[in-house]
Amino acid sequence: MKSLAILGFAASAALTSAFADDHAAESEVAALPVAPPVSFTSEHRGRFGGETVSYIAKAGETHLKNEAGDAVASFFSFSYVKKDAGPDRPVTFVFNGGPGSASVWLHMGMLGPQRVVVASDADEDDGAAPYEMVANPESPLDLTDLVFIDPIGTGWSRTVGEGDPKDYWSQSGDTESISEFMRQWIREQGRWNAPKYIVGESFGTMRAVQIAHHLTTSSQHNMALNGLALISNALDYEGSTSVHDNFYSYVTYLPTMAATSHYHGVVGEGESLEDWMDEARAFAGGAYATALLRGQMLSASERREVAETFSDLTGLSTDYILRSDLRVLKDRYRKEILRDKGVAIGSLDSRYMVDEADDVAERPSVDPASASIGAAYASSFMAHITGELDVEMERPYNFSSSDASRNWIYRPNAEGSWWEPSYVNVARKLSDAMRVNKDLDVWVANGIYDLVTPFFDAEMTFARHGIPAKRVSMTYYEAGHMMYVHEPAREALMKDMRAFLEGELPKWEAVQD
Repeated sequence: MKSLAILGFAASAALTSAFADDHAAESEVAALPVAPPVSFTSEHRGRFGGETVSYIAKAGETHLKNEAGDAVASFFSFSYVKKDAGPDRPVTFVFNGGPGSASVWLHMGMLGPQRVVVASDADEDDGAAPYEMVANPESPLDLTDLVFIDPIGTGWSRTVGEGDPKDYWSQSGDTESISEFMRQWIREQGRWNAPKYIVGESFGTMRAVQIAHHLTTSSQHNMALNGLALISNALDYEGSTSVHDNFYSYVTYLPTMAATSHYHGVVGEGESLEDWMDEARAFAGGAYATALLRGQMLSASERREVAETFSDLTGLSTDYILRSDLRVLKDRYRKEILRDKGVAIGSLDSRYMVDEADDVAERPSVDPASASIGAAYASSFMAHITGELDVEMERPYNFSSSDASRNWIYRPNAEGSWWEPSYVNVARKLSDAMRVNKDLDVWVANGIYDLVTPFFDAEMTFARHGIPAKRVSMTYYEAGHMMYVHEPAREALMKDMRAFLEGELPKWEAVQD
């Protein structure tokens, strides 16, 4: 798996614990001694959006303090601020997910002033250095300042002094600490009256919603946001956790399976991808969902009819679907769909394929999508921050923290209060935040070949939780979870990013007047 063995969750997403759990974090990461915050500042010029921008890059630490005024946590962030920026210039805060991921992926793949180039057509591994790194003229630095945040335990962000990681490795601790970091950054830069945006990916979309809700409803942190860009939606884990007896996930994953099979030429010859996706949506939310609800009450002929339609849409054999009791898990699909060719497909991006030694296994042993880009992102990021930003740090940069992921506390309420474990879902918090803040717009970017956070789940989530849908934009890209690795998708994504920041991105077509 190359240098980043756990990129599958670190790239934002692999929803490692579908259920919220209630356990105390037992960190292997000791708090660092308190020392003065380090800072590295450099000046640059670049062309962004056709405009020459002079900007200041600042990489460094921000200390959070407890009620006694003692530093307990140190956030490391990377800020790109337009030189002589006025108090009304927009600012966008950016983070990935995991939980346990640094902000490298959005930094080097989508938004930063430089980006790494990997195989756009998912047809080759990234290999070994040197990797290709190029200027990123599509970066929105002409429109907004950018602040890339590494949550506690990732990158160079750590607890210090008497700080304890378990205070940050939870839904509430993560939300409160990043909210406080954002407020400090705004205060230090004098940007209280500036438009403010968040870009989050995968688990980072959940984080973005929780922060928006916290900043909007908390009297202590009240700071309204203008927009949330949600890259690969993960607001409701029920729809993105493919496990048995999770009825909803069978429905949400089927359209992505159908689209993936269409991409690999297994089904849909002569049919457009859009039409194929529409057929799969209609079947998944209609006859298929009804059949799953009826279960053993289906007659043999009804069961076979459903299995045959499932087969027609995905290319899995009718017999395999019947033996699966109409319930096909996404990892079984990844191994089965091209089994006759001796390859398995990716989870983060189902365009990728891998030739595994065990051709009769039930599930793939690796994710070729993560294995094919991890080393390039890691090496290029370090080359960028040490070569361009003159950053010098002695301790290792933590691209992805298994410690944070393994010890994460998903429960939504205070420890000690009554709570029954359930799938994490913050969609209602988004509804509340948007209803309190009339200017909060939301953009949801979906990878069609994403088998981690399926696009149909995003559509279902935003259709059924009271979210003001007429302030939501929903876009699609012919790539996977990190859709910016595919060049045509990246170009379309960045065009939509600009439109979103300028208030010109069309609203969701599914919304009816």
